[in-house]
Amino acid sequence: MSSTPSANMALWSDLLLRAVAELRDAYLRHQDELQALVQEDFAQLFDSAQRLDQMLAEEPLDRHGLRNVLSALLGYGEMLREDIGTTQPELDAALARLLRAAQAANEGESEGEATDQDSSRQIASEPGFILAVDDLQENRELVARYLSRSGHMVVTASGGGEALHTLEQADVDVVLLDLMMPDMDGREVLRRIKEHPDWRATPVIVISGRQDMEGIIECIEAGADDYLFKPFNPVLLQARIKAGIERKRWHDREELYRQQLERNEKFIRATFGRYLSDEIVTDILERPEGLELGGDLRRVTIMMADIRGFTTIVENLAPDQVVTLINRYLAAMTDIIMAHQGTIDEFIGDAILAVFGAPQHRDDDADRAARCALAMQAAMAEINRQNRADGLPVISTGIALNTGDVIAGNIGSERRSKYGFVGHPMNVTSRIEDATAGGDILIADSTLEALGDTYHTEAVAEPLRVKGINEELVVHRLLGEET
Repeated sequence: MSSTPSANMALWSDLLLRAVAELRDAYLRHQDELQALVQEDFAQLFDSAQRLDQMLAEEPLDRHGLRNVLSALLGYGEMLREDIGTTQPELDAALARLLRAAQAANEGESEGEATDQDSSRQIASEPGFILAVDDLQENRELVARYLSRSGHMVVTASGGGEALHTLEQADVDVVLLDLMMPDMDGREVLRRIKEHPDWRATPVIVISGRQDMEGIIECIEAGADDYLFKPFNPVLLQARIKAGIERKRWHDREELYRQQLERNEKFIRATFGRYLSDEIVTDILERPEGLELGGDLRRVTIMMADIRGFTTIVENLAPDQVVTLINRYLAAMTDIIMAHQGTIDEFIGDAILAVFGAPQHRDDDADRAARCALAMQAAMAEINRQNRADGLPVISTGIALNTGDVIAGNIGSERRSKYGFVGHPMNVTSRIEDATAGGDILIADSTLEALGDTYHTEAVAEPLRVKGINEELVVHRLLGEET
């Protein structure tokens, strides 16, 4: 009773597996022992490969397992031919015939289409760190030995879990990934690589015996950079690895540049943030025209705050005590103003000039200014507690708010400029602040009208008559926010 095609397929597959083991063992021995592989043995293998090719043509099967065998057979055979060179022409000829037959069995090529000349080509590539993932030891050793000859550093993994562990421990340039593995298949490994924030830029080249178009498309859509068939063409693999290493190097350089830019921007923000508000720094960094001289008309709420009687208070203090006193006050006030998204224009001694509504306008500019002034007065209790603990005098501040139209923009010259504000409302605010007592918050009638929320206020009995301003100033005392 004759054997079935499937049984014959298993027989010839087993024969090729034994041939691979014999080739591998011979390769690992000293070259002098290559004489053990006689020409008659290769003639038999050649005949087996031809018969296998015929059976594959008669009975289409899933060739993945056979392709793994053929890949190793071709790879070790090619490296043997490179080692023996022209010193053993008969053995070289037998190997050439066997490799052509094995290649034809895999790809359906004719026996006359030799690939050994192509495989001898070398593609110059920057050395890279390659991770080869395959559950067959022969395939791992073949890839490692072949790529090592091209100057690459190669590490191998027998499964998906080991591959992911390697990626955690080292910066890999290219991953060569088999699909069919027992513990975790290649698709799952590919998915995890491309979902990981630190690995997703690592090129992944899938090397598989499966040639179904649906599986190839699935891998490419999942993020694979390329897909090669087993047995792989060595020259093609070199080209793919070269391209992968170049992509990885470009990504690494771009990532380095990005990190340098981030560090520079953080330095700029940290440095200039001590002199300008965060909003002004952002405006300058994000808009080149933000440095141009000039400005535009803005509706803003202006705040001026000043320590009452500061000159008299510090007359008898040592310089370091004066610095401690003023810095403690300004630091607390600055934090509160910035928390309410105010723009600090400048410090004038112990006075603070801030604006709400420029460079960025918000609908609640006046309300934020009012809540900020209330928070500043509330913070004075803690500031004075610390002053008393340090033997420093108790201080009080007066705050004025005024709303009006000003020119906001870069003021000065090309050599020295600042983001500032110009207009009559600035002078009005200064005059209102002069009239405040310690603990006061005086707001102009224009600010009271601009408030959207409800506050406790009381009218100042008499309008203010101030120097340099013809009109009387109607002001109100801000007492608190209604809950």
